[in-house]
Amino acid sequence: MNLSPHKRAFIAGTMILTATGFLSRILGFFYRIFLSRAIGAEGLGIYNMVHPIFGICFALCAGSIQTAISRFVAAEVGKGRNVFRTGLVISLSMSLALTAVIWNGADFLAARVLLEPRCAPLLPMMALAVPCSAVHACINGYYYGLRKTKVPAFTQLMEQAVRIGAVFLVADIMVEKGIPITVQLAVFGHLIGEAASTLFSMVAFSLFPPDGIQPSAGPEPRCAGHTADDTGQSSPLSGFRSFAAGFRSAAPALMALALPLMGNRLVLNLLSSAEAILIPNRLLASGLSSSEAYSVYGVLTGMAMPFIFFPSAITNSMAVLLLPAVAEAQSVGNRRRISSAVTMSLRYSLYMGIFCIGIFTRFGDDLGTGVFHDSSAGYFIATLSWLCPFLYLSTTTGSILNGLGRTGTTFFQNVAALLLRLAFVAFGIPVFGITALLWGMLASEILLSAMHLISLRRNVDFSWNAWSMIVKPAAILLLSCGLLAAVLSLPAAAIFGQLHPFLAAAVKIGFLAVCYGGFLLLFHKKEGAENLE
Repeated sequence: MNLSPHKRAFIAGTMILTATGFLSRILGFFYRIFLSRAIGAEGLGIYNMVHPIFGICFALCAGSIQTAISRFVAAEVGKGRNVFRTGLVISLSMSLALTAVIWNGADFLAARVLLEPRCAPLLPMMALAVPCSAVHACINGYYYGLRKTKVPAFTQLMEQAVRIGAVFLVADIMVEKGIPITVQLAVFGHLIGEAASTLFSMVAFSLFPPDGIQPSAGPEPRCAGHTADDTGQSSPLSGFRSFAAGFRSAAPALMALALPLMGNRLVLNLLSSAEAILIPNRLLASGLSSSEAYSVYGVLTGMAMPFIFFPSAITNSMAVLLLPAVAEAQSVGNRRRISSAVTMSLRYSLYMGIFCIGIFTRFGDDLGTGVFHDSSAGYFIATLSWLCPFLYLSTTTGSILNGLGRTGTTFFQNVAALLLRLAFVAFGIPVFGITALLWGMLASEILLSAMHLISLRRNVDFSWNAWSMIVKPAAILLLSCGLLAAVLSLPAAAIFGQLHPFLAAAVKIGFLAVCYGGFLLLFHKKEGAENLE
C-alpha cells in the first residue's frame, strides 16, 4: 500500500513513541505496586499532593516552551537550532529561579498552599527536579518539531528504568539497615528519574543532533561583525556576540508563541492543583478521617488512574506528533492533510476508547484486586472506564487545535471543563463522597471533547461517520465479549482458576484484543485496512 512520506513518518513516529510508552508504563505499574506496598495508600496520597507544585513549575518553564519549540521548528526548520538554544536559555533560567523559590518557601507552601504540613520535607527534593525537566523538555521539543522520536522515546524509557532501579536499590539498603521506608523515597525516585533522562537526552543530543549538524563539524559561517583570533578560530567574545544576536532575533517570536501557552498551562495547572488540594479536604468534610481521606485519594490517583491512562500511551504519542504535523501542513496550506489527520485521530481514539470501556468494566475488579489487592481500586477502574473515549478524543483533538494555532480556544475550553469538575469536587464530595468526583471527571471530559469537536468542525472539514466510528466498534466489542464467554464456558477454561488473578485477566484481555482488532479489520475492509495499517 502506498503511503505518503508524511503519513509514513507520522505512523513510524507514533509506533516508536507508543512502544516505548507502553514499556515505560508497564515498568511504572511494577513501580506503583511496590510503592503501594512500601508506603501504603495514605503515603501515595501525600506523594501525589506535592505534584501540583511541580506541575505548575513545569507549565511555567518547560511544557509551554517545549510546545513552542516543536511548533516553531516544524514551521521553520532552518531556524531550529537557534530557536532551540534560545528556548533552552529561557527555560533553564526560569527553572532555576523557581527552584530557589520552592526551596526557600517549602514550609509556607506545604502549610498554606497544599494544606498538608507533611509535604514540607518533600518539596526541596522535588524542586531540584525542575531544572532537569526544563532541559530535557527543550531537547525533546526540538526532536518532536522535526518528527524524530527515537531520542525522546528512549529518554522516557531511561527515566522510568533508572527511577525504578534506584528506588529498589535504596529500599533494599533501608530494609537491611532497619530504616523505615517513607514517602521521601518516592520523591527521591522522581528526582533521580528526571536527572537520568536529562543526562541521557544531553548525551544523545551531542552524539545524534536532530538536525544532523555535529557541533564539532567545523566553524560556523561568519557574520557581520564577527571577529577571530590570530589562529583564525572564533574567539569566545565573538561566539557570545553571535549567540546574543541569535537570541535577540529568536526570543521575541518564540516567546510570542510560548507566552499564551504558558498562561494557558499555568491557569490549567492552578485549577488542577486546586482540585488536588480540595479533594482530601472535601473528603474530610464528607466524614472521613485524615488517614481515610488520603488513603482514598491515594487509591484513586496512585492505583486506579494509572490503569485508565495506560492505553493513552497511543493517543499521547499521536498528540505529540499531531501538533507539529498539523502546524507544518498549515504553513504550506495543505488543508487535505489536516483533514486526514483529524479523521484518523478521531477513528483511532474512538476505537481504543470503546475497547477500553469493555476491558475495564469487565475486568476492573480483577485488575484492582490482582495488582494492588484493593477492592476499591477495582471499583474506581470500572467506574472510570467510561472516561476513556472522551479522554482520548480530547487529547488528540486538543493537540490538533493547538497545531492550528487555536491555543486560546483550547485554553478556554479546558478552563470550562476544569471548573465543572471543581464544582463536583467542592459541592458534590461532601454529600456523595468520592463518587461525586468520578461523575465530575466524566462530565468534564464529555464537555471538553464535545467543545473540541465543535471547534474543529468550524476550522477543518473532516469525515465523521458515527456508524463506522461508534456503532460498529461497539457491536464488535459485544461480539468479542460473547466469544470470550463461549471460550470460558469450555471445560479447558478451568485452567484460568489456577492462574494468578492478574495473569488470568491479562490472558483474557489479550484474547479480546485479538478478536476486536481482527473483526475491525474484517468488517471495515479497505477503509479499516487503510486506517489501521
